[in-house]
Amino acid sequence: MRDVEKILVVEFGSQYSHLIVKRIRRLGVYAELVYPDEILDVVNESVKGIILSGGPLSVYDPDSPKVNMDLLLNLGIPVLGICYGHQLIAHQLGGEVVGGDVGEYGGVEFNLRNSHVLFKGIPLKSIVWMSHKDLVVKPPKQFVVLGSTRYTEVAAMANDEDKIYSVQFHPEVVHTEYGVKILENFIYEICGCKGGYNPFDIVKRFVEENIDKKGCNALIAVSGGVDSTVTAFILRRIFGDDLHLVYIDTGFTRDRDREFVYNFFRKSGFKNVHIIDRKKVFYKELMGASDPEVKRSIFSQIYFQVLNEFIHQLEEKYGEFKYLGQGTLYPDVVETGRTSKYTDKIKSHHNVAFRELSRLELIEPLKYLYKDEVREVAKSLGIPSEVYMRHPFPGPGYLVRIVGKVDMEKLRIVKEADKIVEEELKRFNIYEKIWQGFAAVLDVKTVGVKGDKRTYEYVVAIRLVESEDGMTAKHADISSDILTSIARRILDEVDGVNRVLYDLSDKPPATIEFE
Repeated sequence: MRDVEKILVVEFGSQYSHLIVKRIRRLGVYAELVYPDEILDVVNESVKGIILSGGPLSVYDPDSPKVNMDLLLNLGIPVLGICYGHQLIAHQLGGEVVGGDVGEYGGVEFNLRNSHVLFKGIPLKSIVWMSHKDLVVKPPKQFVVLGSTRYTEVAAMANDEDKIYSVQFHPEVVHTEYGVKILENFIYEICGCKGGYNPFDIVKRFVEENIDKKGCNALIAVSGGVDSTVTAFILRRIFGDDLHLVYIDTGFTRDRDREFVYNFFRKSGFKNVHIIDRKKVFYKELMGASDPEVKRSIFSQIYFQVLNEFIHQLEEKYGEFKYLGQGTLYPDVVETGRTSKYTDKIKSHHNVAFRELSRLELIEPLKYLYKDEVREVAKSLGIPSEVYMRHPFPGPGYLVRIVGKVDMEKLRIVKEADKIVEEELKRFNIYEKIWQGFAAVLDVKTVGVKGDKRTYEYVVAIRLVESEDGMTAKHADISSDILTSIARRILDEVDGVNRVLYDLSDKPPATIEFE
């Protein structure tokens, strides 16, 4: 998309780097992620601005990422630094950065000290989202301090002559009250962008770039969720009836999904829809596993083996298969630590692992999109809301909602409890207002009383979160009536449970899933 105006986001390893990209795109301007050593190679006349992202390292760390700030300024393109980017600008241009005695994490009050176009339309006091230990204590020459917080004197600064600006906080996360407005001011008021971009442009571009693959056999594993469904609809535009869909019943999927997937795709005109049952294989290898990463690793290996065996069966009938479609989203890539060498690994995702295991060429039309963007694409493709508004369901399924050792009793409990959560959210008409809601079974038993008899049974945790993209999340403020109804049904209907808890933790520090 060289002919489309764009904003470059330089990746320094932040979990939020691509979230910046998504925010810019939602404001109507195309944005893409680049690495520090790529900037000069990708800059052209269509680049209207550059954003330096946050990152987990200190500017004083010998292995921390750097950019050539002098060359960057010589481009004459406006630059905005965020968190680590803010500290890097100060450090490389003669300011002073020190390790703070007190870190700032979460929401803090930001005080605007000097009016500036970057903060146009923003009140003097607002809440911003911080996540740092180092801080800028002295700005470089020609920089004006724009705002402060209780512990950070230089929380925002600007150099209009060189068109370089920076903030210590994260405007890209929803918890910064006027974060989107700050980004909007940067791309429109400072960079002079015109707008007009929408997520479906990525899909159209992807199809155009891959249409030469038409005539080849391709396979995609579908789950019934929005990601794999949208991917299947997009790939059909390329491969037509040479696209084969497969649903693998691992035993850790929702029991009702198997029939739903087959009926939906057949009604949607897909010619080749295959259902294969491999519950026994997964159970044999996973029962007794307890470590979260071991569980995911075993699941990935089995899934890959099952898929590979099935591909060989298909090739005997249809000929060679060259492409494997996947509904990989960017949060999957981020949490697996694959965006750059500076990104920390949070947990493994079985779909991302395929890129190292499969002999087929991966084709991933959604890997730079977030869930809400994918839902917009789904609408454009005519996919019904009953599919695109389904809550996210992890690839390993209930495996990551069984805390600790896996056994058949826990699996039964989590399936039954999770079904009740979904039914109650729909009954109270709040299912589509919640980003994700589910039950998890904990690796602990507690004493209870049922029918005047002592019990020693499992604890079920209910997880309901609000989010826009899955990168950050807040526990949902649900009425006690709804929570009570869910808990009573689980305690009455699910054998082996005598206690139900509601998870009040946010992301961060917790992840949305339990394992």
